Amino acid sequence: MSKEGVDLGRRRFLTATTTVVGGAGVAVACVPFISYMMPSARARAAGAPVEVDISKLEQGKKMTIEWRKKPVWIIRRTEKNLSDLATLDAGMADPDSTAPQQPAYTKGRERAIKPEYMVVVGLCTHLGCSPTFRPDLGAPDLGGADWKGGFFCPCHGSRFDLSGRVYAGAPAPTNLVVPPHKYVTDTVIIIGEDQGVA
Repeated sequence: MSKEGVDLGRRRFLTATTTVVGGAGVAVACVPFISYMMPSARARAAGAPVEVDISKLEQGKKMTIEWRKKPVWIIRRTEKNLSDLATLDAGMADPDSTAPQQPAYTKGRERAIKPEYMVVVGLCTHLGCSPTFRPDLGAPDLGGADWKGGFFCPCHGSRFDLSGRVYAGAPAPTNLVVPPHKYVTDTVIIIGEDQGVA
């Protein structure tokens, strides 16, 4: 066959157009497969890890994030908060946090990977009410001079210290739950992944 009468420019144009259209078709066909591998909103709500930036959290303050449709509190404790914990041991139901089914780093007085930051699920272990954050020292309605800050559950009166440890004699049977978490950097925590002490 003769090369005469063949428009090479048109041939190149048609080849390039076919390649582009074919590539776009392959990309569109891959979208469902790629999106299938990404966690859905339902999967994230069911427990996918949540990344939290704590760089702006001031000492003595609390921030709340949602994980598995539950509030998770992150509190940046002061040096005074940490030193006060030792004075409360005698009044706690489980001062050393020996209850099972908690991450290993919840054992002890501070119940934290990094003592400065407390991470707990913000639900009372009695009936699931959300306690109020009461950081004020010496609150007369919570024990006067013996109150070193913590949480008060308005539903049935359970009190928790700033480590989430429950006071003895309260309706709540156990300390507040510490969710699995890890530090990616000094200021970023991932709630829902547990690699032990960072």
